[in-house]
Amino acid sequence: MAEKLLIRALKGGKSTKIVTLNGKNMTKMPSMLEKLPGLKTLHLQNNRIPKVCPEISTLTQLTALNLGNNLLEEVPEEMKYLTSLKKLHLFGNKIHRFASGVCDGLQNLILLNLNNNQLTWIPQEISRLKSLTYLSINHNQLASIPRELCFLKNLSELQLNYNQLICIPKEINFLKKLQKLLLVRNNIESLPEELCDLFNLRILDIAGNVIQIFPPGFQYLKLREFYCEGNPLFLKQPVNAVKHEDIWSLQEITSRFIMNQLAEKDPFLMQAIEWYPQVRNIISQGRKCAICGKSFLTTWLECVEFFPPSKNWKISRNLQLVPLQILICSYKCFNQRDPNVFGIAQV
Repeated sequence: MAEKLLIRALKGGKSTKIVTLNGKNMTKMPSMLEKLPGLKTLHLQNNRIPKVCPEISTLTQLTALNLGNNLLEEVPEEMKYLTSLKKLHLFGNKIHRFASGVCDGLQNLILLNLNNNQLTWIPQEISRLKSLTYLSINHNQLASIPRELCFLKNLSELQLNYNQLICIPKEINFLKKLQKLLLVRNNIESLPEELCDLFNLRILDIAGNVIQIFPPGFQYLKLREFYCEGNPLFLKQPVNAVKHEDIWSLQEITSRFIMNQLAEKDPFLMQAIEWYPQVRNIISQGRKCAICGKSFLTTWLECVEFFPPSKNWKISRNLQLVPLQILICSYKCFNQRDPNVFGIAQV
């Protein structure tokens, strides 16, 4: 059947614009495609093709290529010759690398789908895809994303669901046109403060991560949809911490110094403290700030605020059953820049 379809396409010659060879159990890409220089769309998904043929580089008018659900192991170098390509589907392969220079010629690419592959990294050269507006790399093994990805100034949708990401680069604020950001089921602990500069962001999905606290300004995002189930969020109104004194007591100051030095395993204090059981008893009552991790004894400054989500935000149905409060850090201790700021959040 594949041969008949291909022969029919070849008879069309330069006038053939679309070739569809889906699910034909093909084990290689037909080299005869070079005889179709006017081809615009090529569908080859659901086959068993392990690599592209060199002749594909002649298809300079090709605008859409679908090689999903094949056996490719890399984003092939031949792609860089497809200078008119706008949509590239490579989902469901075994891709674990990008060939050198593959991004150089794809200046018109607007959609790249790499879902369900084996990528552990993205090359810095991704920034050369200047026209890219949609990038989807769900169900891979990415542990990080390069800051260069954030230089794709036309990107409006970024999907990185089901990876192993632990953080998002602070350069994400360069994605001024980003409207949809999906980060479901990763290992992200916190969102960068720069995320709050994305004034065009409308959909944010961070479900299934390990996020507890949000950066300053998060409550001002103009979101329409926000999903955060599966994170260890604080869901109840806290007991507000109160600053009891304008000036810390000498006991508070001394206790904080000793507790924080002991946490750093200061050898002098660790030895000396053994001779002062009364001091040991006092500092044993100390607690740690839930946000910055520093120790305090009795007095502290609250370093967080709780905000209800905006009424304009669409949230998950299961979160509509409880009074969701978003924990926002108000001070620099969110980034642990200011060791003098202490606080604790209680629920």
